[in-house]
Amino acid sequence: MGEEMKLVGARLRALRNNRGWTLDDLAASAGMSPSTLSRLESGKRQPSLELLLPLTRQLGIGLDDLVSPTVADPRVRREPYRRNGMIIHPLVPEGSPMKTYKIHYLPMEGDPPELRVHDGYEWVYVLSGKLRLRLGDQDLVLSRGEAAEFDTRVPHALSADGKRPAEVLSIFNDAGERIHTRTAE
Repeated sequence: MGEEMKLVGARLRALRNNRGWTLDDLAASAGMSPSTLSRLESGKRQPSLELLLPLTRQLGIGLDDLVSPTVADPRVRREPYRRNGMIIHPLVPEGSPMKTYKIHYLPMEGDPPELRVHDGYEWVYVLSGKLRLRLGDQDLVLSRGEAAEFDTRVPHALSADGKRPAEVLSIFNDAGERIHTRTAE
């Protein structure tokens, strides 16, 4: 039996357990014996449409929920890039619904960056160093282990505070990600 078919039983068990049902509960409602269901869940019985259709009906799912495609390699292999005094490391695949980055804000000479306003929301978590967050009329310094979440329609700017870089995890919605991480066109 293929590896994918062996996973059907584990998925059945997880779905049944998530609903708080016993083997007897699901087997009776699907018109099969508890031992047949147990053998399906443990991978000792070959799944067939005749057995799976009543189970999926009772669980309120489709066959695709039990037999999913093989999972692709989950590793993210995107190169970091530099932009406006930052080194940006993408942490999710291109096109992912979550826009997540590790950003190194390099120490700056001269004036801090200008305050910007745009649609979006941003969440930041400081991994190392100190991050200066100017948000509206506030001028804050976040240290390692501190986080902030803000509406980017409020004038804001982020930069390293002091002579050392600040390493930050940043999560944006689509609008915030376009402004902060994409290269100027």
